[in-house]
Amino acid sequence: MTTVPALRPRYIVLLLVIFLAATVCSGIGAHYPQDWILENSIVLVLLAPVFIWHKKLIPVLSRASWMFIFIFLCIHELGAHWTYSEVPYREWWTALTGHAAPPGRNHFDRVVHFLYGLLFTLPFRELIVATSPIKRGFWSHFVPCSIIMSSSMLYELIEWVAAEIFGGDLGLAYNGTQGDIWDPQKDMALATLGSLIAILVIWIRCTRKSSAAAPPPRQLPHQHA
Repeated sequence: MTTVPALRPRYIVLLLVIFLAATVCSGIGAHYPQDWILENSIVLVLLAPVFIWHKKLIPVLSRASWMFIFIFLCIHELGAHWTYSEVPYREWWTALTGHAAPPGRNHFDRVVHFLYGLLFTLPFRELIVATSPIKRGFWSHFVPCSIIMSSSMLYELIEWVAAEIFGGDLGLAYNGTQGDIWDPQKDMALATLGSLIAILVIWIRCTRKSSAAAPPPRQLPHQHA
């Protein structure tokens, strides 16, 4: 059974305060205020269970899991400020390196979908191990990946419904397909790829821990003729 080191609530409070500050900064001068509100309304819905069950979640999730969630949410706020399809990472790249980034589609949203699978697989696995009969083995790796895949599909459906409801520029800004008819499928595939990479790393770590904890094989005494 996987054990999670005890966390001090101050660590979670610190991450929350920094994230709230990042959210406020993201809202200041947001390029599309309506899209910023829509993007953060989903964050509030997702964080609501954390506030409701924080006493149970804090001991279950490791320090790494909380940090992964925090990093992802901060990157999301970056996309909410600019809108996902207009984050100027090419300009940042040129300013940092002095070389122009490759032209074409803005891939910031694709990176975020990949990071969702990469960063949320460990928290999902820790929740499953702590709250279900699944403690180790194949299913402890397969189920978190399945949750990533299914939640990615659900999010794409939410994007579609939101685009249909709001329509116009707001619907386009939130959906962010940038004219790619296969955008939802590619986003889901990238989230799955990120989850598979995370699962591979987790599996390697679990295998090494099991090997280190295993008792040495018993040696039979030598038989003398």
